[in-house]
Amino acid sequence: MTGKILGTIFGFMFGRIPGAVLGFFVGHLFDKGYSQNFNQQGGFSRFFTNQDQFKSQAIFFHSLFSVMGHIAKADGQVSNVEIRMASTLMDQMGLEGEVRAEAQQAFRDGKASDFALQSTIKEFKESCHGRRDILQVYLEILIQSAYVDGKLDKAEQVILEKVAEYLGFKPQELLYLLSAFEAEMRFRQGGQQGAGGRRPNYTSQQSIDDAYKILGVSKQDDDKSIKKAYRKLMSEHHPDKLVSKGLPKQALELAKNKAQDIQAAYEMIKEKRGFR
Repeated sequence: MTGKILGTIFGFMFGRIPGAVLGFFVGHLFDKGYSQNFNQQGGFSRFFTNQDQFKSQAIFFHSLFSVMGHIAKADGQVSNVEIRMASTLMDQMGLEGEVRAEAQQAFRDGKASDFALQSTIKEFKESCHGRRDILQVYLEILIQSAYVDGKLDKAEQVILEKVAEYLGFKPQELLYLLSAFEAEMRFRQGGQQGAGGRRPNYTSQQSIDDAYKILGVSKQDDDKSIKKAYRKLMSEHHPDKLVSKGLPKQALELAKNKAQDIQAAYEMIKEKRGFR
């Protein structure tokens, strides 16, 4: 439920930016929490049911918060949009006192000039045992945060490239994720209905082009290849599967939201090509 609420908030706040996508993904940073001391259950510990879960998920969220701060600071300063985003999310999540302080501190840690990006990513990767699908969701969340102002600065891209490298992703894999998210932004924005229906500056051809990009396929691919790509993406983003592999349950709505984008793109392609 929280992810849905945050998605609505972001849709309202940022208008042309696909707020639901960004809200679901970035929102889950505040859905759970982290602790600077992984051996003591204070602050965010109320979100965890046992010590092992607390430690691994605390690392997950501390890493996510701090790297988000690092990306926000990449262009020299944290923008008002990024500040409002963080503040609004904390308010909506009811983060107060120690919990709010911990969230803010993680973000500040990432903004520090001596922030240890590589070791932070390494610790996170080890904590989730290098599970590829969890690592990809983590990277996708950071991509959403980098686009919070509607664009990706060169400095932000450089950091994302480093993060991807430390996580074990190839350069072309990051480029695909960036391209797919940009397509999702246009796809969602173009599909929003106004007084005149679909936005006039987003044509049906652009919509189908973006649908192919979301699935990572091309018009030249045959139906079998498209179905295979669709099934692979749906498997990678299946909420229950991700949770069973260590993704916090509070991120369930995020995975569902991503799967909905994939499903919508596939349905459009399927209708256009006329296959079942």
